[in-house]
Amino acid sequence: MKQILNNLNKLAKDKHIENKKYFDKLKKKQPKNLDYVMQDLHDAEFKKTDCLQCANCCKTTGPLFTLADIERISKSFRQKPQQFIDQYLRIDEDKDYVLKSVPCTFLDNENYCMIYDVRPKACREFPHTDRKKFHQISDLTLKNVAICPAAFNIVEEMKKKMPL
Repeated sequence: MKQILNNLNKLAKDKHIENKKYFDKLKKKQPKNLDYVMQDLHDAEFKKTDCLQCANCCKTTGPLFTLADIERISKSFRQKPQQFIDQYLRIDEDKDYVLKSVPCTFLDNENYCMIYDVRPKACREFPHTDRKKFHQISDLTLKNVAICPAAFNIVEEMKKKMPL
């Protein structure tokens, strides 16, 4: 897995211009069945992907925490939301709550999430490749292919299945 992650950044950089052009075309000429195809590609990839072998998303990026996330997680810690915020979060340049530092505070040394059952919405949905109206998140997807081997593979399959 380490080998894949070492190569992922280079692969993603090498494919960035090609992927950007592809997503620009996708925005202009959106296939009617895009969300269905993406769901199938997502499901197929995650049948063979074990996130516990990687956890690169948790090691290199931090999720946004919504107020609902903060309420839910702080309740599980038996803390007041403000205590949770003070202990773990900061406000970023976009005025969003994010972790004070990465790797994620809640990732253990075996790549398990210590708050998995109450984890933030952003974590539950990552890498967002099965999201409805997929065409609206192409910029996010371009970033995620450099972080997540599964997202990289999904985009490569997408280009084969839906050439534009």
